[in-house]
Amino acid sequence: MSDIKKELCRLTDKYQPLLNEIADYIHQNPELGCEEHKAAAFLQNILADHGFTISNKLAGKFPTAFKATKGEGPSHIGFLAEYDALPEIGHGCGHNLIAAMSVTAAIVCNEVLGNEATISVFGCPAEETVGSKVMLSEQGVFDGLDAALICHPGSETSFGGTSYATHPLQITFIGKPAHVADPDYHGINALDALVDFYQQLEGLAKTFTEPHILGKIITEGGTAPNIIPDRAVMRATIRALRAEYLEDIMLPKIKQLAQQVSDAHGTRLELYHYEPLFKNMLNDKQLQAYAMANFQSLGLTDMTTYPDDYADGSTDVGNVSHIVPTIQPEIKIGDQIAAHTPEFAKAAASAYGKEMALKAVKGLCMTVADVIKKG
Repeated sequence: MSDIKKELCRLTDKYQPLLNEIADYIHQNPELGCEEHKAAAFLQNILADHGFTISNKLAGKFPTAFKATKGEGPSHIGFLAEYDALPEIGHGCGHNLIAAMSVTAAIVCNEVLGNEATISVFGCPAEETVGSKVMLSEQGVFDGLDAALICHPGSETSFGGTSYATHPLQITFIGKPAHVADPDYHGINALDALVDFYQQLEGLAKTFTEPHILGKIITEGGTAPNIIPDRAVMRATIRALRAEYLEDIMLPKIKQLAQQVSDAHGTRLELYHYEPLFKNMLNDKQLQAYAMANFQSLGLTDMTTYPDDYADGSTDVGNVSHIVPTIQPEIKIGDQIAAHTPEFAKAAASAYGKEMALKAVKGLCMTVADVIKKG
């Protein structure tokens, strides 16, 4: 380990109380996406106290987003912070640890590498819902970064893989109401159209040639059994391993089928993407190689490396990865724990979870040193 990396690790240990404080505060004050006012203010105050300049380009849309920057070096490194919680469960995805790792890593890197790098923390609200990184990416907030880093808690320490691109779609059929026994006034049954579409969608899904997921529920189907339903609504999560396949092949065919079914039943069709496009994750190979070697040097040898086509979820970090070199490794915080569960939330507050998060900070900081030195 080089002297620079030793210094990064030594300083990380010094900041262990800060990491624990951040992790505990956010865990004890869970806030839903776009409502993370306590968490955002808490993190900004810490970063401002360490000399970071705070700004928010999208304050009108995401008031709990922020960018904190310090340093004068030519390399520009970004740490992505998430801090939204889940309804009822709280931090069942461990975003309290993500925020703690990213903020601590940024402070450490600036103190050791501030003359060689500009360090930024990007506060990113609502990863669990609307995904602020989608719009932040579209507005150029991450442009020019040499590397974007984030570490996610998990049940194992792992690298590689991808995430599903997803673009949830609401499909609404509008018909005409009527009493089912009225002999003269006939309605148009929107639910019949939706059920027909639901069944035909199964057949269409079999024609898709790339890995995909189609999850769907009927959220509206009428108000009373003696009234012909004039409105029927389906919500679908539509996912693929490539954003291009999702947007260019799957969604056009699904929308075309919906229109054909609507026309056949005499209904009116409304289509609405109720959440933005989350793109698939592209883990940068060079960054990943740096990080894997650094995590191993810390004694984290029990690591899993996933193939490029392995995915088990979706994240707006994928949108960042389509713009700048990005990695999102996972750090183990417990055994056999599943995300979005009370057990995971408990692990995210545990001493072991914070101990592992500290190791991840060291690995991320050493990876930044590699980026600056080797490019």
